Amino acid sequence: MFRRRNPKTYLRLLADLFYPQGGWSRAVSYILHRVRRLPDPPHRIARGVAAGVMVCFTPFFGLHFVLATLLALAMQGNLIAALLATFLGNPVTFPFIAALALELGNWMLGAERIIMLHELFAAFRHAFAQSGRNLRAIFTDDVAHWDQLWQFFSGIFWPYLVGGIIPGVIAGVIAYYLTVPAVAAYQKARIKRLKARYKKRRALTPSKG
Repeated sequence: MFRRRNPKTYLRLLADLFYPQGGWSRAVSYILHRVRRLPDPPHRIARGVAAGVMVCFTPFFGLHFVLATLLALAMQGNLIAALLATFLGNPVTFPFIAALALELGNWMLGAERIIMLHELFAAFRHAFAQSGRNLRAIFTDDVAHWDQLWQFFSGIFWPYLVGGIIPGVIAGVIAYYLTVPAVAAYQKARIKRLKARYKKRRALTPSKG
């Protein structure tokens, strides 16, 4: 009943990651609309948004939903808002986030080598591939190798994680203080509209007796 009449192809789904149908402005407007309509106090929604935004600055790709949920629970924020806020991390913004986190992390750790973006994506790909091979080695006669994983952790993952903390917290705080008044204003206006609609309905209803 709820399936699309024309299911999206895998190519269309991949394209939507980089440019959603309707454009980015429509996608952002939809996310903001959903956040404002959440049935929770503004401060709880804002905490959830902050949690989702902060998680986007971590290198735990594929686990952002899980981390956003756990962080929102720890902050007593709205879980749906946290999941929606992870939309900040997408194929368009990730290169900028990664470049900022890596540069700051290397500076904080005193590393001299600067990782280029194409090297970053290749390193993640090789690390995931070696992790998969090592996992298979547990159940087969293959030999596990950890050289690429150690180089990846020390040279990329750790600087990325360290460097993403400060901009992540700053972005989360900004998101919190932008979300609270926006949600509060929307909820106040919505309550006012509902009251006006109720009064209008009562005025049109004929009184008995």
